[in-house]
Amino acid sequence: MTAPAEPPAPAVPLASARGRWILLTTVLGSTMAMLDSTVVNVALPRIGQDLDADLAVLQWTVNAYLLTLAGLILVGGALSDRFGRRRIFVLGVVWFAVGSLLCGMAPNAGVLIAARALQGVGAALLAPGSLALIQGSIQAGDRGRAVGLWSGLGGVGSAVGPFLGGWLVDGPGWRWVFLLNVPVAAVCVPVALRHVPESRDPRAHGRFDVAGAVLGASSLALITYALIEAPTGSVAVTGAAVGGVLLGVAFVALERRRANPMVPPDIFASRQFTAVNLVTLCVYAALAGFFFLVVLQLQVVSGYSAMAAGAAVLPTTALMLLLSARAGEFAERIGPRIPLTVGPLLCAAGTLLILQAGPAASYVRDVLPSMVVMGMGLVILVAPLTATVLASVDPGRAGLASGINNAAARVAGLLAVAALPLLSGMGPESYLSATEFDAAFSRAMPWCAGALVVGAAVAWATVRSPAPGACHPQCHTHCALTSPPLEPSASEEGGKR
Repeated sequence: MTAPAEPPAPAVPLASARGRWILLTTVLGSTMAMLDSTVVNVALPRIGQDLDADLAVLQWTVNAYLLTLAGLILVGGALSDRFGRRRIFVLGVVWFAVGSLLCGMAPNAGVLIAARALQGVGAALLAPGSLALIQGSIQAGDRGRAVGLWSGLGGVGSAVGPFLGGWLVDGPGWRWVFLLNVPVAAVCVPVALRHVPESRDPRAHGRFDVAGAVLGASSLALITYALIEAPTGSVAVTGAAVGGVLLGVAFVALERRRANPMVPPDIFASRQFTAVNLVTLCVYAALAGFFFLVVLQLQVVSGYSAMAAGAAVLPTTALMLLLSARAGEFAERIGPRIPLTVGPLLCAAGTLLILQAGPAASYVRDVLPSMVVMGMGLVILVAPLTATVLASVDPGRAGLASGINNAAARVAGLLAVAALPLLSGMGPESYLSATEFDAAFSRAMPWCAGALVVGAAVAWATVRSPAPGACHPQCHTHCALTSPPLEPSASEEGGKR
């Protein structure tokens, strides 16, 4: 016998004090997770020097976080819908803060990597609930403005994050890149507990696909290990590669049989949904590889400080913050095919332009053109990509579709950071030698550009305009350097957006 459902909490006006507190805590929570996907890259050279680590450790510092985040983000969304968005959001913030504290205190590379994996678990719990808290708490007439403010304020945080991370690395040290999350969480948690009403999806039911989550994450972990450790040529690497593929096959087979799968196979019956996710894989693999290596290139080869390397990417996120809403509106008028083709091609051009950034590179002449072209490509691309994902499925599955698309981007980034050094011939100590790293960087950027061209070709060949009345995202402004924005379930509005 099940307990009666709790009555829904009264909707909160955005203009009220409580509405502003709700907006504050959701912005703080989402910004923590968003920043951690980008600012850590700036600190990698200093982390490697301080911990006497090779390139594989730097890759795992990024990928341990991406691995648990990509593997569990769909589970985090399901837990939020079932047990309460506020409860899981607060749990995620606390978990993320504990992981951040452990990262900041890590005495060696092994502890840092393990703590990064814990951070990813926390991010998987808090990220899906952030926007869903606004959806479930703010009154219907104010939700559009609330989502716009949430997205814009989060975008500001994302834009200044790499600069702030670089300032911390050059000042008090790289550990403060992680420790800064602790006081932010100390503000976020009590505000959420005091001011945010609890909400959940009354339609959430069935068992959690724990086995699917374990199989999927284990497959990704083994494949990532095989790619990072491939230069050693050991038997363990071969075994990990084979095991990862077999676990991936087992994951697909399990999802086909389960009544409540984490990734329902039938959602890929939509040709458009499948195509846009292929575009997502290509685009975000290239972006992850680009931003992972560029901040290393600028510090190791061009001689930039950590703060200067972080500030170098500011034009990209600033352009997205300023122009993505208008670009999203324009894409709705002309359809997604052209933006999803032109956007990746511009990003590919930006990727090749950064090859000018060699020793003693001038920022204005050698770096800024790449960042501006890359930013314009992302402005054109991100909003229609998200809109097309949502428009390709039934409105009631909007949250699931968005979660799968976001997870696909995280997986793409995970595999790119693991594979790109291998494809470009980077050795374990390459980042300690300006000459070796510059040569490998010159080989890596064409791989990123090639992935973007493939994404553009897939979009041109397969993407078509959505049917009238299809589901659309609530926000167009998003500094999506690591993944498309998540969208909450449409259940509170009866499936309408």
